[in-house]
Amino acid sequence: MYKATKLFVVGWFFVSCFLFLAPKAQAASLSVSPTNGTFTVGSTFDVSVFLDTENESVNTISIFLKFSPDKLQLVSPSTGHSIIDTWLTPPRFNNMSGLVELKGGIPGGVNVDKGLITKLTFRVKGVGQGILRFLDDSKVLLNDGLGTEALRNTQNAVYSLELPPPAGPIVVSSTHSLQSTWYSNPNTALSWSYDKGVVGYSHVLNKEITDIPDEISEGTKNTATYKNLADGRHYFHVKSLRDGVWGGTTHFVVNVDTTPPADFPIEILPGKRTVKNSPIVKFSTTDNLSGIDHYELKIVPLGIPETEEDGVGMGAQSFFIDVESPYITPELELGDYDIIVRAYDKAGNYREVIQRLEVVSPVFKLIATEGIEIKGRVIVSWLWFWVFAVIVLAGLGYVAWHLKTWHLDIDKQKTKKKLPRDVQSKLKELKKYHKKYGSSLAVVLLMGSFFIASLLAPVSTIANSIEVGPPLISTISKNISNNEIFYTGGKTEASNTDVIIYIQSVQTGETISRKVVSDKRGDWFYRHDTFLLSGNYILWTQSQLGEELSPPSPQINIAVRATAIQFGSSRISFETFYLGAVIVLLLVLIGLVSYIVFHSFHFQKKRKHFIKEINEAEEAIRRGFAVLRRDIQQELSVVKKAKVDSALSSELKAKEEQLLRDLEEVERNIGKEVFDIEKTEYLEP
Repeated sequence: MYKATKLFVVGWFFVSCFLFLAPKAQAASLSVSPTNGTFTVGSTFDVSVFLDTENESVNTISIFLKFSPDKLQLVSPSTGHSIIDTWLTPPRFNNMSGLVELKGGIPGGVNVDKGLITKLTFRVKGVGQGILRFLDDSKVLLNDGLGTEALRNTQNAVYSLELPPPAGPIVVSSTHSLQSTWYSNPNTALSWSYDKGVVGYSHVLNKEITDIPDEISEGTKNTATYKNLADGRHYFHVKSLRDGVWGGTTHFVVNVDTTPPADFPIEILPGKRTVKNSPIVKFSTTDNLSGIDHYELKIVPLGIPETEEDGVGMGAQSFFIDVESPYITPELELGDYDIIVRAYDKAGNYREVIQRLEVVSPVFKLIATEGIEIKGRVIVSWLWFWVFAVIVLAGLGYVAWHLKTWHLDIDKQKTKKKLPRDVQSKLKELKKYHKKYGSSLAVVLLMGSFFIASLLAPVSTIANSIEVGPPLISTISKNISNNEIFYTGGKTEASNTDVIIYIQSVQTGETISRKVVSDKRGDWFYRHDTFLLSGNYILWTQSQLGEELSPPSPQINIAVRATAIQFGSSRISFETFYLGAVIVLLLVLIGLVSYIVFHSFHFQKKRKHFIKEINEAEEAIRRGFAVLRRDIQQELSVVKKAKVDSALSSELKAKEEQLLRDLEEVERNIGKEVFDIEKTEYLEP
């Protein structure tokens, strides 16, 4: 019985775990039909929304559909033959936001492979691509009493929306040939077919997609030119007059976009200053009209390559490459780089953004088979590392032992009551007087020697009208210093054109000229081969096509700031110099502060204790000399009484003089004895 119960519990445990960990049921899909097609402006077309339950029973459907409101207009949704019995929320739509919302239920559930939910009728109001897609909020729930999510897949639709076929003259454009393409040229030239018998044309260019020109003839000229058109879609409408009757109208689209994409930041991971040799570059932007077409990226090194091999592809002009975000750079050498990203829209306009990147070496890097690499330059082998470590440890051990010995010596002197030499000499002098004048000084001397301790050591401190136009400068390095490579770039009117770059120093007047060749797109780029000296410069360019030179381009002022110290061919950046100086000063400061704090603490502590004992010794020594004075005075009184005997007067007179001298010396010692001790080197900080 016990075993059966145990098996039941274990089995139920595994079944519960399976049910709990099993993935949610997903067995339904939503789709629209048709999923593609070509429709003309002004026409209408129907789109059906279907449900496939994939052999499961579902009872609740919630659909959110998004369409392009600038190109499509929903006339009305139809739900007459829908599989939904009960609408939880009445079907509703918004042509301003382009949203359709449907929520309904099927009591008892439904199992279908192509169940019609609704039919939508759209009218085409613009040209381009019309998109119809299901939003993530759409749901299909199983008829299982639990409301299990069952939506597995959705199928969206893309429609091509065009103008109606020409009903009048055939229109072409030499500047904006494709009606579905955006152009950055704001000037358009249009022409249309000329038919016999036509006595006039009426045409107009405006923003109305299916407008019809008036019936006033513009003449028989079959061309039209418009300049400086505003950004956006423009529609050209033309019709012809023949035999007194106006024919049908032809509509032609002119797409103009002269505005580059929006400005955007460049994010470098893990950071703009990093030890990682292959950082990640992230970027993204938008374009209101034509939309983003692609991104291009160039990595410009700002340092001079150390070897000729390193200069291949760097000293030569590098190209922009097509990239997507995020972009992982190739492995970069240590140094500074400018990351240049261009975002192109579908009209060919681009926005250029530059971000500085610094690839630095870690201070320390462990190499298992070699040793420790310091700043990517010096490798300390493991042998020398351990030798240095042992020497440092031994030195620290010696210092620690010496300090311990010093403190033990102090404690020993304190225990043995060893007095400073000057104090010992004073005590010897008192003993001499004691022998001479009495024994009452012994107790006082013992008291003084008991309270005097050993003293502390002092604390130490320590850049003519001609067919060739000048090049356009669109890229130039910013925040240039004399420790960074200068670069510039731009466009020429024609491909494979020589571009001469002039760099003139304002201070010396010296002018440097370099020549590069633009590529097949007219893009050119120049990177200087050496560092510029600090100062102000003027930059300008000229194009050269054969023997013809263009006028100079407008001059650009460049300021090169000093961030490096130069000794002949050697350069030390201010950053490296300051870093080294700061490290040295910091180490000295830390050592000095540590030394002062340590010794100041112990000095103050023991000095306070010593002064306390000196104060006690002062009293003892004062008492000793006071007793000495009393004894001398007593003996002096005896001598005076003995003057009666004239035979002894000469001897007593000499003794009296000696006693008076001793008494004067004792009086002087009582006043200055301890004061002299407090002025000794043992007490002065």
